[in-house]
Amino acid sequence: MLTKLAANSGFRALKYQRPAPAVAMAGPPFARLAREIPSVEQDVLAETLRAIRLTGSVFLNARFSRPFGIITPNQFGAGTPLAHLRHVSVFHLIASGSCTVEIEGGERHTVSAGDTLLLPFAATHKVWSGDCPEMAFAPDLMRPGPIGGLWTLDHGGGGEVTRMVCGFIESREFLGAPVFQSLPPLLVDRTRDDKVRAIITSTVRDILLLADAATPGTELMVARLMELLFVEVLRRHASQLPDTARGWLAALNDPIVGRTLRLIHRDPAQRWTVGALAREAGTSRSVLFERFNAIVGQPPIEYLASWRMQLAAERLRNTHDGLAAVAADVGYESEASFNRAFKRLTGLTPGRWREVETAHPRRRGPKPVINGGAICCKSSADPIASLRRAGPPASGALLRAPSGG
Repeated sequence: MLTKLAANSGFRALKYQRPAPAVAMAGPPFARLAREIPSVEQDVLAETLRAIRLTGSVFLNARFSRPFGIITPNQFGAGTPLAHLRHVSVFHLIASGSCTVEIEGGERHTVSAGDTLLLPFAATHKVWSGDCPEMAFAPDLMRPGPIGGLWTLDHGGGGEVTRMVCGFIESREFLGAPVFQSLPPLLVDRTRDDKVRAIITSTVRDILLLADAATPGTELMVARLMELLFVEVLRRHASQLPDTARGWLAALNDPIVGRTLRLIHRDPAQRWTVGALAREAGTSRSVLFERFNAIVGQPPIEYLASWRMQLAAERLRNTHDGLAAVAADVGYESEASFNRAFKRLTGLTPGRWREVETAHPRRRGPKPVINGGAICCKSSADPIASLRRAGPPASGALLRAPSGG
């Protein structure tokens, strides 16, 4: 059974490595899509995503027929399709038909053709349509497809067909980024009558056809699509947040805090003080301090230090630059002051942190990541291991692992 396969069994997702999110791409259909999306070159969201080095691809081409029901496990878990990746967010792109999706905690949505679902934390969830007496375990149903790394799933009772493409976004740095921490467990982007959505929907259908035909080059196209979709879904989510929202994405919409974030991200090496930031943002020190702390959850200078450490961690992991050069580029006048600041916020000196990260880039188990200026770990424990098959839950019921069985 698939769930018993080891991590090195060859059950892997196709992966296309890129150093930055694909927010501008050449060639159809992506060139026309990039033209429709507002420029984000100077945008704080784009700068943050560039720093955390997103990687995107697709791992499943699914065909369901009503009635059907599946349980999809936490994708960090051992023995799952994405077990060898770390810090994964999962996409479900509904190409045709409709279904219901529910995550732990009871949040439930009915989605249809053209809708996009993003699970930032790859949470355990159920997908079903119709009266399904029991839920199948999704990894048990997956089969190798005609393209390496792109698996297929065909399941159901033979009624109305729902087609779905499942992809992922991965980043080594993503879990510690403020943009990630401010996301809900499930984002649903509905079909709309706008140019971007129409093009995305059309492109997803094109990718389905290419995947079915095993056309050469599909890997590259799908990888770019996943990255572009991720940027677009986050941008749309941020634009729809209410004025009372809190968190990093909500801060982008606030005139004072958003302007301050742009200043910090535009020039993190500047010797910023609260007073200097307040002058540039057109407000007083007290107003900036209180507003920034209320919306972002930490004072501006503390956020600046965390962002510098995020940039420094990326440089330490992915380049051979000397510590003095990294220190200067992120705003420290001496290597010694940088060492003290890095150790104070992460618990390790920059040199030691680099040794640990580069020596074991893909080690299993908890991974240290920058989290608001502190080291934290992401466990790879699999909460689905003892989950029994079950039909669609009553409204508000929890998706949980029952005792026994």
